[in-house]
Amino acid sequence: MQRFLQFTLDLFDLEPARPAATPPGKRAGPRSNQPPAHVGPSDVAIKKVADDAPDALAPQTLAQVLAPATYRHPAATREALLEGAVVAYQFRRGKRRTIGFSVGAEGLVVSAPKWVPLYDIDKAVQEKSGWIVRKLQETRARHDRLESARIEWKDGATLPFLGEPVTVVIDPRHAFGAVGGELKSLAGSGSVLNTGASTPDSGLPGEANLSLHIALAHDATPEQIRDSVQAWLMRQAKRLFTERLNHFAPHLGVQWRKLSLSSAGTRWGSASADGAIRLNWRLIHFKQSVIDYVVVHELSHLRVMDHSPRFWDTVRTVVPDYAELRSQLKEEAVPRW
Repeated sequence: MQRFLQFTLDLFDLEPARPAATPPGKRAGPRSNQPPAHVGPSDVAIKKVADDAPDALAPQTLAQVLAPATYRHPAATREALLEGAVVAYQFRRGKRRTIGFSVGAEGLVVSAPKWVPLYDIDKAVQEKSGWIVRKLQETRARHDRLESARIEWKDGATLPFLGEPVTVVIDPRHAFGAVGGELKSLAGSGSVLNTGASTPDSGLPGEANLSLHIALAHDATPEQIRDSVQAWLMRQAKRLFTERLNHFAPHLGVQWRKLSLSSAGTRWGSASADGAIRLNWRLIHFKQSVIDYVVVHELSHLRVMDHSPRFWDTVRTVVPDYAELRSQLKEEAVPRW
């Protein structure tokens, strides 16, 4: 019994309790450093770390340390344990032929035909468990990156423009005409980007050394700063996207007819058979090579309206490294507005 007790103590890195010193004239009372009799090993606080390192995290129970990850859709109706993670997902019936799985910002959605029994749904979810958990982990990690990139709208805020960090400067001395702002180099007083006509790659320095001067009073609210910066960025996006569409359309032998800016949360672009192109204005945060990939992607849909091998071959003729650029588009965090 003693050997079993010592093995248990060694497992949790605890020392056996010793009787406290008894003052003269008093009988020894209960051992205050022992856990209550109803407490099991999984509930014993791992206190040695806290004793040795006062600045360490607060003690955790073993149950807390081993608690499974949880992914819960706000409209969840069913739950499953997948790869050690608790996944509560939204389940929907619909007019479809197969069971479908989609992972978005809110979590997992499982769609199935009306005639498929629930035990087949459960089996399909388990068979897809590896993919589901991996996508949920990627989505959560992306959400965390986005939250860490949230902009605090004030004088001195920073945000990316064409892949370069830019510092926002509130400058009430200038009206900047109809353009609302001016991009300058912090190393000098001259304007870096002519907001009227020139292309963004006509002089942007490689170093992170840019400031965006916005014509607002110093007591402007965060909402006013955000709206002014967004308006400037959208103007730059419309101008740049138009130029890149005109540049790549002849290479693909297509003709686009209309450009619209979107603010979609999860979609960077779309194309219609009538030549209408929609591009997310937030693409302006990425470097131009990534923007060019999205432009070529949508223009290629004017030739092939699906994502078949023929479509990707079309993209590859103009952007050979599209796979790498596509990965950057998925992995790089854009500011949280």
